[in-house]
Amino acid sequence: MQTNFEKIVIGTALAFAASALLPIAKTTFRPLAEAGVQGGVDLINRGKSYIQLAREEVEDIIAEAKFERMKKQLDQEIALLDDTQE
Repeated sequence: MQTNFEKIVIGTALAFAASALLPIAKTTFRPLAEAGVQGGVDLINRGKSYIQLAREEVEDIIAEAKFERMKKQLDQEIALLDDTQE
């Protein structure tokens, strides 16, 4: 009987403590959670930016390679025209 009474007293004390600490925990953890979410969003946006930058670099490399190939082909065609005119 004594142990049941102790359990009830402890349970009641914990319930009161939880109800008193809940608003404090809420005001403390909410800004932390918001900061965590904002940090995640910033990280995602930074990742998208890096991917876009890499994509542009690859497109530039491809465009330069196409230009060099086209220039080489035109040089060859001009050389052939010069050979036939002589």
